[in-house]
Amino acid sequence: MSSKEKPTLGGTRIKTRKRNIAAPLDPAAFSDAVVLIYLDNAGDLELVAKTIESSDLNFSRYGDIFFEVVFIGGRTQTGSVKSDEGERHPYSIIDCEPNREAILPSVVYIQKILRRKPFLIKNLENVTRRFLQSLELFEESERKKLAIFTALAFSQKLSGLPAETVFQPLLKDNLVAKGIVLTFVTDFFNEYLVENSLDDLIAILRRGKMEDKLLDFLPPTKRTTECFSEHFTKAGLTALVEYNEKKIFEVKLKEIKEVLTSQVTEEINIDEVIETVKQQVKDAKLPEIEVVRVIWDGIMDAVQWSGKNQQQNSNSVLRQVKTWAPLLNTFCSNGKMEMELMYKVQMQCYEDAKLMKVFPEVVRSLYELDVLAEDTILHWYRKGSNPKGRQTFVKGLEPFVNWLEEAEEEE
Repeated sequence: MSSKEKPTLGGTRIKTRKRNIAAPLDPAAFSDAVVLIYLDNAGDLELVAKTIESSDLNFSRYGDIFFEVVFIGGRTQTGSVKSDEGERHPYSIIDCEPNREAILPSVVYIQKILRRKPFLIKNLENVTRRFLQSLELFEESERKKLAIFTALAFSQKLSGLPAETVFQPLLKDNLVAKGIVLTFVTDFFNEYLVENSLDDLIAILRRGKMEDKLLDFLPPTKRTTECFSEHFTKAGLTALVEYNEKKIFEVKLKEIKEVLTSQVTEEINIDEVIETVKQQVKDAKLPEIEVVRVIWDGIMDAVQWSGKNQQQNSNSVLRQVKTWAPLLNTFCSNGKMEMELMYKVQMQCYEDAKLMKVFPEVVRSLYELDVLAEDTILHWYRKGSNPKGRQTFVKGLEPFVNWLEEAEEEE
């Protein structure tokens, strides 16, 4: 036998990388485990929170299921809000009594969970949006509980509930048409305003992009200001009714001013402009005082300002007044309206530095164009002027007033 060593193959051994094997999904087991925590602690949310904190359950994977268990007591069936097969506990939010005392502990409990597991915030948002989009699948009493929970969540500044998450999903046509949304937001508003101001509520609506769309909560067949006022007055929400009426009023004023400014800028025939304003005022049911104010604003908004050139700015204003005096004259039909126009001119000249010195010339021009009567100007001068800038404006108008008084004495 040969004593020589047999040859061997050389080279580098190639190591194969092991694959990451994902754990199989088992949402049913997770749901049952969470339910068991509730049952073992007899629904004591303090103890439930502590047990959850120390558990090794995979909340990052099953966050949505966790909140399903919190809200309805178990895992939901696919495409439904009803519990799926498996364990269920009777301490959920929809199992509570429909009042703040019963539901508030659940809000505080969720807040504790989110502080310890902030990654669950998105899951709370997901489940809340899904349930709100499916309100018709809940019983009426269950919808009321969800409304109270949502109001308390905002009141307690619960993380994970942006305003748009609540209000935008509600605007599904079928939910609105059936009146489900109107009932939900009514319960929400009433509950939220127990401990918060109307301004706080409006701030939430603004964040949810609903501040100017409150009528959208009403079914299409009842989407009028009158129906809105009737419904929420009966619900004891008169402050909200007054706010909505004021908001609608402001929107109408804005629309009239924008149309007027556009027509003035385009130099539309003045008779046509007068008819347009009359029709808008009739449709909007605006008081005379507001009409005078909005007309002046519309006319002045169309002025082409010339930077810091004071003389050019003065000439532009006076030219605008002269051109559109017939429009002003149409709506300044009595002494009260004339006085309101003087107040409006004074305030604009006070608030806009480039107009401070043009005030006497504007008043004189309005007098010469028969928009302002002599008695109106004299009353304003003697005791009717606004305190803001009074000394400056009265002094500036003094020569013209002296001329009026002298002419009056001669007559």
